[in-house]
Amino acid sequence: LSGINRASAERTRSIALFIAPLAHLLGNFELPAPGGCDLGKRSLGSHIDALEKLGIHVEGDEEAHVYRVETRQMRPAEIIMYEASDTGVENVLMAAARIKGITTIKFASANYMVQDLCIFLRHCGVKVEGIGTSTLVVHGLSEIDAEVHGHPSEDPIESMFFIALAATTKSEITITHCPIDFLELELYTLSRMGLMYSRGERYASENGHTVLRDLTIHPSELVAPPEKVAPRPYPGINIDNLPFFVPVATQATGETLIHDWVYEGRAQHYLEMNKLGADITQLDPHRVLVKGPTPLMA
Repeated sequence: LSGINRASAERTRSIALFIAPLAHLLGNFELPAPGGCDLGKRSLGSHIDALEKLGIHVEGDEEAHVYRVETRQMRPAEIIMYEASDTGVENVLMAAARIKGITTIKFASANYMVQDLCIFLRHCGVKVEGIGTSTLVVHGLSEIDAEVHGHPSEDPIESMFFIALAATTKSEITITHCPIDFLELELYTLSRMGLMYSRGERYASENGHTVLRDLTIHPSELVAPPEKVAPRPYPGINIDNLPFFVPVATQATGETLIHDWVYEGRAQHYLEMNKLGADITQLDPHRVLVKGPTPLMA
């Protein structure tokens, strides 16, 4: 992979998702390691541990800042993911899809991007059982040769941005094409904070799998939630949706505790809202206390 743009590769974590597909195509190779992240350390340990069981050995070289991949005798396996990693499960899915036999992935992430990949693999002819659950069973094929037109699902993070915007500004906004199954707990938590909203009828995404609904957010008087707001693996609050609760909490009467347990470096960024007039105190590397309501202005 001498021709790869190393600077671009190191800027995005998605370079790690090249490991499984290239293992099938190239066997042995080196791949630039993803760069650091302001949110905190994000290792590829769950990828490396799981791929090893399938016969793909990955070893990091910190000095050269590369991952060395060596493909050994590939084989199906039963894999237990020790971390609910979206990209970790995706790497395992892509590896298992082209290993003939049955691979079982336990404690798998069931997040929307994992489900997207499962649906795509089904279009490729790979049988995947358990989509949307924490146990996936992949019936791998020795070869995949199909013309496939895939349709990624709508992104719940984008929907949540507009939901939070409307809640924070007490505006009425209708958001279309919301993947409702991946917003349920976020909406329930906001409803306990006093947010009023209405849902349209259910309809299918173009991928034929994701359930969509239009949401109308109504101007609401907000209060602090009775419990802390913290993320969990799906079907819990999405870790990438957690920051949207911070501006909402600035307009809620009372004190809201935001617990960002996944990253040791992200909570500090929530304090930037104090420059707009928020009252946010960082309690430790993972928790902030938001007192509201406070007017926000640039």
